[in-house]
Amino acid sequence: MARVPRHVLRRLLSVGEDPHAVVAAAPPVPLRDIFRRFWPYTRGGRRWLLLILCFSLLGPALDGAEIWLFKLVVDDVLVPRDLGPLLWIALVYLGLIVASGVLGFADEVTSTWVSERFLLSLRADVFRHVQSLSLAFFERRRLGDVLSRVTGDVDAVETFLLSGVANALYYVVEVGVFLGLLVYLRWDLTLLALVIVPLFWAAARHFSRLIKAASRERRRRSGSLSAIAEESLGNVALVQAYNRQGWEEGRFQRESLGKFRAAMTSARIHGVYGPLVEIIEVSGALAVMALGTWQLAAGRLTLGGLLVFLALISKLYAPIRGLSHLSTTFYAASASAERIIELLDQRPQVVEAAGARRLANARGDVEFDGVSFRYPGTSQWALADVSFRVAPGETLALVGASGAGKSTVAKLQLRFYDPDRGAVRLDGADLRDLRLADVRESVAVVLQETLVFHGTVRENIAYGRPDASEADIVAAARAADADDFIRLLPDGYDTVVGHQGRMLSGGQRQRVAIARAMIRDAPVLLLDEPTTGLDARSGRRIMEPLRRLMAGRATIVISHNLLTVRDATRIVVLDHGRVIECGTHEDLLAHDGTYARLQRLNAATAPNAGTGRTPLNSAAAPRTGTVPT
Repeated sequence: MARVPRHVLRRLLSVGEDPHAVVAAAPPVPLRDIFRRFWPYTRGGRRWLLLILCFSLLGPALDGAEIWLFKLVVDDVLVPRDLGPLLWIALVYLGLIVASGVLGFADEVTSTWVSERFLLSLRADVFRHVQSLSLAFFERRRLGDVLSRVTGDVDAVETFLLSGVANALYYVVEVGVFLGLLVYLRWDLTLLALVIVPLFWAAARHFSRLIKAASRERRRRSGSLSAIAEESLGNVALVQAYNRQGWEEGRFQRESLGKFRAAMTSARIHGVYGPLVEIIEVSGALAVMALGTWQLAAGRLTLGGLLVFLALISKLYAPIRGLSHLSTTFYAASASAERIIELLDQRPQVVEAAGARRLANARGDVEFDGVSFRYPGTSQWALADVSFRVAPGETLALVGASGAGKSTVAKLQLRFYDPDRGAVRLDGADLRDLRLADVRESVAVVLQETLVFHGTVRENIAYGRPDASEADIVAAARAADADDFIRLLPDGYDTVVGHQGRMLSGGQRQRVAIARAMIRDAPVLLLDEPTTGLDARSGRRIMEPLRRLMAGRATIVISHNLLTVRDATRIVVLDHGRVIECGTHEDLLAHDGTYARLQRLNAATAPNAGTGRTPLNSAAAPRTGTVPT
């Protein structure tokens, strides 16, 4: 029969594992390693920690003096019924209260400043680190969980390292001050009072492990909730279009219930731990009271001494209880620290070589030399022995079925990944030998998924070159045929375009993206399906600004629409990551291979076939290397 309550208690105080976890738990890290890992972030505020330590020394001393005055009131005023000393005792007590208030204010302000500076440094470093991670990290991680770590988990680290340490110092000083006063009053009663201290630590040691497990589960569930919310709300149009609101609510509810269960487990643990500590404390106080009353009756202790001793006992037990609670707080905060450490331990797959060369005034000569590449965690080659070259002023078109490896070329050119074999070169230099910032500074992109930030039209265009002047922004917008529709917006260039630019149409977003690439004025241009998702009229509308953008640059065009690539300098046909054909439009048609079949299929299925649609690289396009004004 004794096994049933133990089994029930274990279930109530433990957190079950979820085999279908949305976000996995972070690997456990010892407390000592956590402290060592985050201590360097206190560098800017360490000198203030000494001041906080002084406050920790003065605070308990003032509390002890206030309690000692109470003894004087009982023994020198109340028992002998002598009001003479009352005035100076009252004045001293008032002075101690004022000093405690000033000390408390200084301590609060200083502690908050140190804590917030620590958080400012750590949060900025974590965000900087996440920004430096390679694209592969974001392709395999849930963005909502990453956001949860950057925001909520960072705050908990401060509790572990600064607030917790400051409180621990304060509690230790309190124990020292009050223990000294107790020994001075009655050493024998003090020894009796200390008998229960090991029970405090035993209880804290046992329950801290349970609290850490519950806290780790709560933080993991918080990351899962953020991940599901970000995915669902970020794709709300798709969710509503397919009437999947109920399914998404179910996913969110499951994770919410998981967090609820973890919170209830934590509450039950604290609910058992709190009364247990109180029972231990009361037991010690009753034992001291019994022995003290006996000594009072025997004349070995004054009434004031007994009352002050009991008051000091409560003051002594408070920091001891605080230290035991602090251990559970440390373990709870360490759950968040583990998630931050796991994030900081991630390393970018693409790193800049030591002594990387600067690339000033790149010409834009792009070369893929025997490039083979596999995505991490896969066995199939995304590109296999791919070679081509694009000189300034030339246009290379990449065509092929979905999954042929076309977009992989763009990722390698931007050095989001490094090839497993071969080399990608810019102006004859391997990209791995150049500064990463210079490599990406030399490329302007117009992606298949038009990326627009929640901000004004002006901010989105200037994102390509933050130091651009107003004249540069307007000139880029005119070159992209965007100036007319921008001026018709409610606030013109200051119109906020909404989340992902949803206040604009697809064609308008694309023209803003073209203006952003225009203002960057980079020697290499990547166009990844620039007309995808646009109707025939919108597609034709952006052709002229695209031609202006391509003029004078080494351009790589990725497109399924063969009508937009027929006048490219060279066309490369990819199939399962391999180059199967290469040549001009006329050469490939005469070869009557894959490209010719795709051309016939495109002509037969295109809704605007034979309508005189203008090719992307028209011979009439002017070739200049700067933004038209």
